[in-house]
Amino acid sequence: MSSMDDIRQGRLEKLRLLKEKNIESFPIASKQDYTIAEAIKNFAKLSKAQTKSKKPVSLVGRVLSLRPQGAIIFFTLDDGTGKFQGFMKKSEGITADLFDQFANLVDIGDFVEVSGKFFETKRSEKTLDIGNWKMLAKSLRPLPEKWHGLQDAEERFRKRFLDLIASPGVKNRFIKRTGIISEIRKILDKEGFLEVETPMLQHLAGGASAEPFRTHHNALNIDLHLRIAPELFLKKLLVGGLPKVYELGRNFRNEGIDVTHNPEFTMLEYYEAWSDAQKQMKFVEKMLKAVVKKIAGSLQFVFDGGKIDFGKKFAVISYTDLLKRYALMPNPETATFEDYKLRASQLGIQVQAGDSRERIMDLIYKKACRPKIIQPTFVVDYPVGALPLAKRLADNPEFVDAFQVIVGGLEVVKAFSELNDPIDQRERFSNQEKNRRDGDAEAQPNDEEYIEAMEYGMPPAGGVGIGIDRLVMLLTDTKNIREVILFPTLRIK
Repeated sequence: MSSMDDIRQGRLEKLRLLKEKNIESFPIASKQDYTIAEAIKNFAKLSKAQTKSKKPVSLVGRVLSLRPQGAIIFFTLDDGTGKFQGFMKKSEGITADLFDQFANLVDIGDFVEVSGKFFETKRSEKTLDIGNWKMLAKSLRPLPEKWHGLQDAEERFRKRFLDLIASPGVKNRFIKRTGIISEIRKILDKEGFLEVETPMLQHLAGGASAEPFRTHHNALNIDLHLRIAPELFLKKLLVGGLPKVYELGRNFRNEGIDVTHNPEFTMLEYYEAWSDAQKQMKFVEKMLKAVVKKIAGSLQFVFDGGKIDFGKKFAVISYTDLLKRYALMPNPETATFEDYKLRASQLGIQVQAGDSRERIMDLIYKKACRPKIIQPTFVVDYPVGALPLAKRLADNPEFVDAFQVIVGGLEVVKAFSELNDPIDQRERFSNQEKNRRDGDAEAQPNDEEYIEAMEYGMPPAGGVGIGIDRLVMLLTDTKNIREVILFPTLRIK
C-alpha cells in the first residue's frame, strides 16, 4: 500500500470516529461572522467591541498548519481571503473533550468553524482564542507539502485546485486576471458599447483562419462547429443597427499547443460603426495604457527580465518592413510563393502541403520578426490575402487597412477596417475556398448567410480583437499561456 493510501485510510478512520461520536463531518450550515480579511483589517475595532459584548466571534476556513504543544495547539486557518491564527488551551476556554477531539481528529486540509475571542500574542500576532469548534468538511487526502507544492508542471495544471492552495503567487495571478477583464469591461461599457452573446455552435466556423472542432447535434441531425471567432455574428449586429457591440468569451481552435496557444482561449472582440482602423489605433492605445496603469500601478512593468514601457507613444512599423529587417527578404511585396517557401526552409520552418503564399509569409514573420518586437508596437499594412475580412487600402489595394499590437514578442491585438463590400467579400471567400481545396485546413469558408446580411448594408466599421490570455501573460510576467488559464487543455492520463 502506498503512503497516500495509508494517509487516506487513517483519515477514513477519523471520519468513522467522528460519526461514532455523533459529530457531523459534512454539515449543511456554518456560521461566519467575518471573513478573515475583515478580521485582520478591523482587528482593533472588533476586539474592542467584543470586550464590551462578551460574545464569541466565529470564523471559518481550511486548516493549513497544526502546531500542537501538549495542552496547547496553535493552527493556521485560511478562508480564501486571508490567513488567521487559531489558539486552543486545554481546560481554559474550551472543554477537555472538545480540545481532545480537535487534537485527535482534525488534519491539515480540513474545513472547520471556530469561535472565541480575539487577542494578540506576545509577538503581536492577531489570534483567536478558541472556545468551541465544529467540523465543516473532513479532507481525506493530504495537501501538497507546504514549502514545495506540486513540482510537476502537468500535475499543477491538472490539479489546479491544489496549485492554488500551495502557491499564493498562482492564486494572485488569477485574481489579477479577473481584474484585467473587469477593467476592460468598465472601459467599453463607459464608451457606450453593448455586451452581447453570439453562438458557440455554428454551421460554419468563420471569422478567422483556423481549423475548427466539429461536433454533431443529435436532435437536429446536423454537424456543427465550435466557434473559432464571434466576428461574423457581431458584424451582423452592425447591420441590424447596433453601432457598438462587444463579446468577451471563449473561442476554440483545433491547433497545436505551445507556450502561446491553447485550443480553448479567451478573446475580446468589439466592433464600432462609423469607425476604422486608424481611429481604433488611438482607442486601443488609450485602453491598453489604462488597463496597464490600473493593474500594474504604473505604465512600466517587467516582463521576461526586461522593462516594458507603455508610457511612450506606440511605435508603428509595416509588416513588409519587418520582413525586410528581420527575415532579410529584400522584396517581400513581390516575392513569389517559391521565394517564400525557400526562405522558410532556410529558417527551419516546415511548410505543409496546401500552405498559401500568405500563410508561409506569416510563418516567417512569426519565427523571424515578431520575437524581436519588445516594446508596444503597431504592425500595419498586411497583404490582402492574409486578412480576407479587412478593407483594402485606398491607395494600395493589394494591402489591407489593419494593425496588430505586439508587446514582448506576443501578439496581443489584431484589428482592421471591416470589409463591408459584399462583392469584394464574396471574391475573397472564393479565394479562400480555393486555398481550402488546395489543402489549407485553416482557410475561411464561404459564408453566404453573412454575405446576404452584408447586402442589406453594413456601415463602415472598425473591429478589434484582444487576446486576453496573452495580455494576462504580459501583466503577470508569465511565459506560458497554460499558467494563466485555470484549467488548460491536457492529455488524458
